[in-house]
Amino acid sequence: MHDTLDNLIRIEKEIQLKVKQSNLIIKEPKIIAVSKNFMMPNILPLITHGHIDFGENRVQEAISKWSDLKDKTNEVKLHMIGKLQTNKVKYVIPLFDYIHTLDNLRLAEKISEEQLKINKNLKIFIQVNIGRENQKSGILIEELDTFYDHCTNNLSLNIIGLMCLPPNDNNPTKYFSKLFDLTKKLKIKELSMGMSNDYLDAVETNSTYLRIGSKIFGNRG
Repeated sequence: MHDTLDNLIRIEKEIQLKVKQSNLIIKEPKIIAVSKNFMMPNILPLITHGHIDFGENRVQEAISKWSDLKDKTNEVKLHMIGKLQTNKVKYVIPLFDYIHTLDNLRLAEKISEEQLKINKNLKIFIQVNIGRENQKSGILIEELDTFYDHCTNNLSLNIIGLMCLPPNDNNPTKYFSKLFDLTKKLKIKELSMGMSNDYLDAVETNSTYLRIGSKIFGNRG
């Protein structure tokens, strides 16, 4: 068995056990295999196994890696999980299925504009600056209601959930719980939270999409 597939199966079992131990009445979250810096020889064993969700941070890298495969199949779902510049949106819309990093009004307007051109609606997460950190992008909590309303009602974006990158203070659960409460308030269901170092904490706080890279593919060069 290929190492990446072995790692994925181990993570799946960990998540299943965590759900069972916690008596959580939730569906198991989807694992987004973050394949940044890794090429198809590392990725194909997962696809052959039946895994369909993959995440990329860089637009140009994603185009070179995924364009041929995405032309051949609609089964694989590609998630944009990196910072997205407005000048890259026209390349993202045709290739990707999800955007996890909608973090400002100008970007929302550009996504709406480009989606109309090719009649495609991606599934989108609003990135929330859950820890109010100056070095991180995202919508502030007090601005979230207005931003969500504008995106859905005025721009016709398909906002399915919220995403966050919690502060590195060894207590991600309190931030994950806060994001979960915000989704309840907005009456949206999806949560993109949890990475290689904290995905089990995210499972306990009802995450529905986990963004896992190094635990599957190993350390990047």
